[in-house]
Amino acid sequence: MTRLRAPSVDFGAIRSEFGLSEAFDAQVMQEAMDARDLHADSRIDRTDIPFVTIDPPGSKDLDQAVHIEKTSNGLVVHYAIADVGALVVPGGALDLETRRRGQTFYLPDGSVPLHPRELSEGSGSLLEGETRCAALWTIELDDVGEAVAWTVTRALVRSVARLDYAQVQADVDAGTPHPSIANLAEFGSQRAAAAIRRGAIDITLPEQEVVPEGQGWRVALQPRTAVDGWNAEVSLLTGMCAARIMLDAGIGIVRTLPPASPEALEALKNTAAALGIDWPAGASAGAVLAGLPADAPSTLAMMTRATGLLRGADYLAFDHSTNIADRDETVEHSGIGAPYAHVTAPLRRLSDRFTTEVCLAVVAGESAPDWAAQALPELPAIMRGSDSAASKVDRACVDFTEAHVLRDRVGESFDAVVLRGAEGKRDAEVLVSEPIVIGKCGGEPPAGESVTVRLVQADTDSRKVSFDYSPVTA
Repeated sequence: MTRLRAPSVDFGAIRSEFGLSEAFDAQVMQEAMDARDLHADSRIDRTDIPFVTIDPPGSKDLDQAVHIEKTSNGLVVHYAIADVGALVVPGGALDLETRRRGQTFYLPDGSVPLHPRELSEGSGSLLEGETRCAALWTIELDDVGEAVAWTVTRALVRSVARLDYAQVQADVDAGTPHPSIANLAEFGSQRAAAAIRRGAIDITLPEQEVVPEGQGWRVALQPRTAVDGWNAEVSLLTGMCAARIMLDAGIGIVRTLPPASPEALEALKNTAAALGIDWPAGASAGAVLAGLPADAPSTLAMMTRATGLLRGADYLAFDHSTNIADRDETVEHSGIGAPYAHVTAPLRRLSDRFTTEVCLAVVAGESAPDWAAQALPELPAIMRGSDSAASKVDRACVDFTEAHVLRDRVGESFDAVVLRGAEGKRDAEVLVSEPIVIGKCGGEPPAGESVTVRLVQADTDSRKVSFDYSPVTA
């Protein structure tokens, strides 16, 4: 396979365009370096649990550590989440700076962190061999993977191994998983089945990322292993338990997604019919998508169309003065098929520090601390803004690299899969396999088909890449 590199890509321009800077002022840095556990006297010691972390290679901001054990009744998940709320002084300079940033931004040549690295990659990170303060979730599952009991408390924990996805997948395939996650495959399979029962919708599309190669960069498709999905189910499960705690208590913030519109569902069914994909009577969209073959071109087209089902994601904050039943907003995340809250990545995402704090207080039979409760109404706008910015930064980095990779190949032909056909004034969208590029395409290429397209634009200034399709005539 030919590897195409873009050695001259400078992502500093994208940092400047979006106002991203790693620099923190002196007071913020001092607070991060002086961070101490504000709840040291009330923690239970659970360093007896041999937790492991599973993250991308090179990651140091480790929010989560997991241990799964099998019992006579099912499984028990122990999930340790970095207790950032115990390290950030409410109302201090660091607290205010994180509210301005919203989340960590990831670029190919490095991240722009939510917290100074001294905290996010040091005292707050669940690093291997280090005793750390954590919010420890304990979730009991029955024999089909449904949660039957859950709790969260402040604890001291220690990770015994720092693992990455490829390593865990290789160990699982070899039949030698780490003992702490020997039950991860069973857990993941049970939770995937539970998701279908809930009516969840899992859309698996090629996810582009810019990766280093030698002295340059290239665009690759991010591999999605079974372990990725299983590990994600641990966070999803915890987020569902957190949402239930907060909704029952009448205070917190949840991630919402309205149900798919009838029009979007009908469009997906029409796409399935056009692609020859069977849609059994009464089957949910999630069940149909889950049953598609992973690598078929028609699957990519179907998944692309299915993104229309998941529109309108938002955050909903509520407290005791809010009667959620009287509001128009749904409290459910229709993609997950249940109420859901972000709670598992507080080193990288602002809202998780506050939701964790609310859950800890509710479970302990206490009122949420004033600093957390007072911030809840402000968080949806902060998170909406930072989510939008992060998405634009990701897209800008990929688009910029694609244009650099292809700038000397205008006029050449490429093999591609049509992800989406042309609709009205909107061009079709194609996935070129070598080099990995997703771009707009003129003409009317048939959705779900393998075709040949010609590159007509690769402009680094506008970061635009486009192709054209002409059908072969006999």
